[in-house]
Amino acid sequence: MGDNDAGAGGRAGAITPITVRQGAFAFAEDTPAHWIPHAPEFSQMINGASFVMPHLEPFLVATLGEAAKQIENPAVRREARDFCMQETQHYRTHRRFNDVILAQGYASLANVEAEMAQAYARLLQRPLAVRLAYAAGFEAMTLGLTEWLVGNRVKLFRGADRQVTSFILWHMVEETEHKLVAHDVYEAVSPGYWRRVFGVLHGSLDVIRWSRRCYRALLLADGRWRRPGSRLKVWWWAAQFLLGAGPALLRSLVPGHDPRGMKDHPWVREWIAAHARAGERAGDRGAPMPLIDTQSAAMPVPF
Repeated sequence: MGDNDAGAGGRAGAITPITVRQGAFAFAEDTPAHWIPHAPEFSQMINGASFVMPHLEPFLVATLGEAAKQIENPAVRREARDFCMQETQHYRTHRRFNDVILAQGYASLANVEAEMAQAYARLLQRPLAVRLAYAAGFEAMTLGLTEWLVGNRVKLFRGADRQVTSFILWHMVEETEHKLVAHDVYEAVSPGYWRRVFGVLHGSLDVIRWSRRCYRALLLADGRWRRPGSRLKVWWWAAQFLLGAGPALLRSLVPGHDPRGMKDHPWVREWIAAHARAGERAGDRGAPMPLIDTQSAAMPVPF
């Protein structure tokens, strides 16, 4: 799968310091919903996941913020704080991108978003241990998703909109950067194997379900959802996602699982290191984030 080498070149067990970066991406009003020209269905599937983030990620921030008050270990408390700050940047940037898409004739998403808002409000009423398991479970899925998207970035995003591609991969890089946090907080506050297993299934499948609700609404508005050819492409992309992200999810179900044992993809490590060298010019304090060259045959880090 491209250069997706299960993180070859990464450092198993390494703890990456978390850097809070502003999502300084400028989404033009005419950014196309089908921002991957050769894959309109896949574009909408990613857009569908984006519509979930302004509902999911505030839930994660509230949950880990509440849990942090119960943590005695200052390092884990600091991880939780930085996680919340990163996730806040994520959902704010997703909201800006989603609003650009909504303005292009996708008003039907408003109903789905209203349902998500209610669902996550109800979930916030559940016991903290359940919510932490959900958070840790969802974060386990993002590691597999990152591995797939980054490892296959040329095949997936060649010729795509540079702003959106750079935004999506920035989010994935930071998911790797804070990969330990939800797990560490769960273990510090409410450890337990079977609840964690349930959380992996609950968090992952729930987000997949909401993402599907959103991209179905998008594709219905496009007039594509009921086309057999488009539906087959959706199924094909879904199968690719499951094949790419599935192994990471399965590993997270093993007793004693710790994300420290999962190697980071070398492109992710290079992105983080290059951003650190570039400093403020690379997107800190609101400066524009350099964009990935989606015409490149290698799509190197943009610094």
